[in-house]
Amino acid sequence: MDVAGRTVVVTGASRGIGAALVGAFAAEGAHVVACARDEESLSDVVAGVEDAEGSAEAVRADVRDEFDAERLMETAARAGDDGIAVVVANAAVNHGAPGEMPMGEESYTRFDDTLRTNVRGVFSTIREALPHATDETRVLVPSGSIANDPKPGMGAYAVSKAAVEGLARQFAADTDVAVGVVDPGFVSTDLSGGQGRDPADVAPMYVWAATDADREAVDGGRLGLKDWKKATR
Repeated sequence: MDVAGRTVVVTGASRGIGAALVGAFAAEGAHVVACARDEESLSDVVAGVEDAEGSAEAVRADVRDEFDAERLMETAARAGDDGIAVVVANAAVNHGAPGEMPMGEESYTRFDDTLRTNVRGVFSTIREALPHATDETRVLVPSGSIANDPKPGMGAYAVSKAAVEGLARQFAADTDVAVGVVDPGFVSTDLSGGQGRDPADVAPMYVWAATDADREAVDGGRLGLKDWKKATR
């Protein structure tokens, strides 16, 4: 699928992988609707795209709020005449330092907000995108090995990633939209404590998953770094 001239929605777009994805999809000619809670940082990301002569707009929204998610998708749908081509449900939080969040010490407040953002937020993002989807629409849900390979001290974040992968598979089973999981490996973001690959180095993987990867592999599937490198080497 060619995203040039099409609309792409990226949540959690004010920093890290999300910010890199805004630039990467804009470079492919897409109009990117970038969403985050941090309006100032989000505006900076969009300004950077516009400076590079790309097309993007900022929509301040909180994916934990279904009415915000609905408004976001309605805004995105109005940006073009052919619906939403791609959604990357990237917004996520991690309330603590990786490796220092044992489950037995997680507070109820921290657990609740992690699941509300990382799972319910993805649910609202996908659910509100469905009325504006087309036969070609692809929804990408970021995850990581922590979803299937627990590590000590990863707490509610690990639980949320396991849950969101199940959520993606169920949407894939219940809808005609291609919904799949993308695992870019360990990436340097606020959630990882600044360790891992540069987000700009993995952003092309998401573009590949949205455009060139086999639709059947995306829908209900889980694409990792090896899949991307094998397909593009």
